[in-house]
Amino acid sequence: MARPLTTAEAAPWVERWEFQQRLYATARTERFHVVADVVAHACHCSRRPVIADLGCGPGSLAARLADRLPRARVFGVDQDPFLLALGRAVHGTTVTFVDARIGQGPWTAAVTEGGPLDAVVSTTALHYLPADELATVYEQVHDLLRPGGVLVNADHLFQDDAPVRKLAAAVGRGHTARRTERPAEDWAAWWAAAAAHDGFSELLAERARRGTGPGGDNGLGARDHAELMRKAGFAAVGTVWQCGHSLVLTAVRGGGEAAWT
Repeated sequence: MARPLTTAEAAPWVERWEFQQRLYATARTERFHVVADVVAHACHCSRRPVIADLGCGPGSLAARLADRLPRARVFGVDQDPFLLALGRAVHGTTVTFVDARIGQGPWTAAVTEGGPLDAVVSTTALHYLPADELATVYEQVHDLLRPGGVLVNADHLFQDDAPVRKLAAAVGRGHTARRTERPAEDWAAWWAAAAAHDGFSELLAERARRGTGPGGDNGLGARDHAELMRKAGFAAVGTVWQCGHSLVLTAVRGGGEAAWT
């Protein structure tokens, strides 16, 4: 087993991760704020909300939710041992990181030990899952949530109609062009730099063994995701924020919405 990373070792790499991820999520910071707004509203009647972040990576969203909701218990679920190690070293005091593959095996047990969840979130992760696995995950999440609990998927989800899809892409390009600073390091360069660091060899070898490299896109658009959420049993589904292809799609489990409206 690889040794744990120290905060001093991990912090610069988490900071670099945060910076390079701006290349891949239009209005990423604002999108995080929107997710936190949704979760805070849905959880404001819970004394100690329980939240799970699926595909959490090094904890970018999970840590923000823990900061926004200091009484919450926040779980971050991922199968990448290197990103989990970075997250534990930097955010381990506020986020409980769970090493598990979403949708397979007993991944749900670790996040429901205290009972039903108030919110399940994900950002730039669920588009990697094949459609049949994603349908299963949405069904599992529905059953994990308390009545009135929310599922919040923040991702780049494409529009079904080609002309609108092109216009959304133009909006995204415009937003990118207006940024005052552009990351000099992209995803591939970040991973290449990590691979060149001697202290990460064991974690990266485990990552390679698990086959957690870059995945593909399942090709599902926003409408497809919404339909899968409805088929999973969610009572209400809709987009609460969008900038270009960057969407925050939210689903509410029926039965408890009156407690937080």
